[in-house]
Amino acid sequence: MIAAFSASAQDSATLQTDSATSGGAIRLRQQEAPAQTQTQTQMQQQQRRQDSRSTSSRSDDKELAPTRRQPAPPSEFERYARRVANEPDLRRFGYDLVDRLQEDRSADFHPSIPADYLVRVGDELVVTLWGSVDADLRLTVDRSGRISIPRVGPVLVSGVRYADLPEVISRRVGQVFRNFQVSVALGQLRGMRVYVTGFADTPGPVVVNSLSTMSQALLAAGGPAPSGSFRNIVLRRGKTVVAQLDLYDLLLKGDRSADQLLQPDDVIHVGPIGPQVAVVGSVNRSAIFEIKRGESVDDALQMAGSFTAVADMDRVALDRLGNANANRLLQLNLPESAAMALANGDILRAFNAGDLERPAGTQQKRVRVEGEVTRPGEYVMPVTSSVADAVRAAGGLTTNGYLYATEFTRESVRRTQQQNYERALRDLETDINTQVATRRSTTADEANGIVATSAVTKRWLDQLRELKPTGRLVLNLTPSSTQLPDLALEDGDRIFVPARPTTIGVFGSVFSAGSYLYSPSRNVGDYLRLAGGPKKGADQSSVFVVRANGTVASSLQESSWFSRGNALASTGVQPGDTIFVPEEMDKTTWIQSAKDWTQLLYQFGIGAAALRTFD
Repeated sequence: MIAAFSASAQDSATLQTDSATSGGAIRLRQQEAPAQTQTQTQMQQQQRRQDSRSTSSRSDDKELAPTRRQPAPPSEFERYARRVANEPDLRRFGYDLVDRLQEDRSADFHPSIPADYLVRVGDELVVTLWGSVDADLRLTVDRSGRISIPRVGPVLVSGVRYADLPEVISRRVGQVFRNFQVSVALGQLRGMRVYVTGFADTPGPVVVNSLSTMSQALLAAGGPAPSGSFRNIVLRRGKTVVAQLDLYDLLLKGDRSADQLLQPDDVIHVGPIGPQVAVVGSVNRSAIFEIKRGESVDDALQMAGSFTAVADMDRVALDRLGNANANRLLQLNLPESAAMALANGDILRAFNAGDLERPAGTQQKRVRVEGEVTRPGEYVMPVTSSVADAVRAAGGLTTNGYLYATEFTRESVRRTQQQNYERALRDLETDINTQVATRRSTTADEANGIVATSAVTKRWLDQLRELKPTGRLVLNLTPSSTQLPDLALEDGDRIFVPARPTTIGVFGSVFSAGSYLYSPSRNVGDYLRLAGGPKKGADQSSVFVVRANGTVASSLQESSWFSRGNALASTGVQPGDTIFVPEEMDKTTWIQSAKDWTQLLYQFGIGAAALRTFD
């Protein structure tokens, strides 16, 4: 659309040469009505033609904008590879990337114009003149390859390089005006029709702009079909093969050197899919890849992004279809077999070395020593090191170290304890549910009691599930022990030597639960008396003591048919011991066995603080 040619532009003004100004400067002057009307009519006609071209261009843009295609169903090889590799999400490489590139095409796209771009019929040029002449023009190259500049005349621009346009137009305008400058840019690009054939998602003619490449036209056609090749795409211009495109160069390497610019009536042909292999396991990109003849194990691994950080880089497994479709599994040692050529249908699996348990006797041990040692910290110990060696490596005990109460925790023990604890909880829950389900109620009060008991049981079980074993391994130390046992270390072991405590803990069904100062002359009964003695509902025959070294002494161990009450009353205690008095339970219900859980919790390394939740 032609803009006003001066700062004081008016709708009724036209261009005229002012002979009084040097260089034939263009200025605005009122003209007679007939001339004015004629000029305005020409401008309106030109504006309508350009508006029509703009509308057509917008229509072409809508035609170019693809809709997101539905995911294609898995191919026969994809289903086979998913089943053999146990990878339910395994897909052909490139499909997700093509989908995302198609989405990007729907957004506004304003490519930069290369300097060697050749102007053709249908291109729109934006010409700006300033100085002795002011003009803003949007001109379309007509069928003769020319643009028409008012007061200047036609200028042949078809076939001119984009970088040479300012000089060509300036030379022609200079024949009429002087003392001016010119700027030329491309406006609306021309559209052109190319053909996408072969195994494309939607083969047929595609309208693209004049800066489109092979890949862009292919994406406009939906990309390769499930049976189409990503690596065998050719560009034909007449009878000549101009270029051959491998989309893997673009998707894997970012190389677009083979992605040629298109010309009208070019043909992009997508060949059928080539041999396929799957790469799964500890690689950075598990996928199904299309391979070319002669590509090797190493080539496939590179397509998959190579090994992950925890992969076994010395070997891979090859699952190859044999005769009569019988699978043949091979182990390939690397790098000796890296150059081995792959066959159609192969499945490569990389192994995960990080999940493997190494032989304990062949590796150094990383252990943590804390508490009352001279140099607490983490240490890497030799293969045959023991717990005592780790303490010596930490500088030995301080003068306040309490060896008897040393806590030794091990990750493998914690995992085993957790499994056994969860199994015991499941068994207990099953027994409780069975007993509650088989209990009969003859009155409404009994029925309400069963419901209330079930609710309490559920809360109790929820509390038990929140408790986690610590992995403590009881070392069976005595108060007179002077060194730790000669126990071999494992990787991840933790040794904690506490300071010598000065208290004894008393908890459970007593009047004043808490910690009391240790005295060598006092026994279990003395500390119970300090705590006010057992309550009326206490089960004195089930009193137990958790020793500082992790062992448990129970009244049930000491009681007999001829003795009742607290059999541990006269038993001595050591600093750091904890005395616990359970509550008397209703022996006619399932809760009778619940008191035994307090001992079970301690066997799993769960401390006395957890038991307070059941007071």
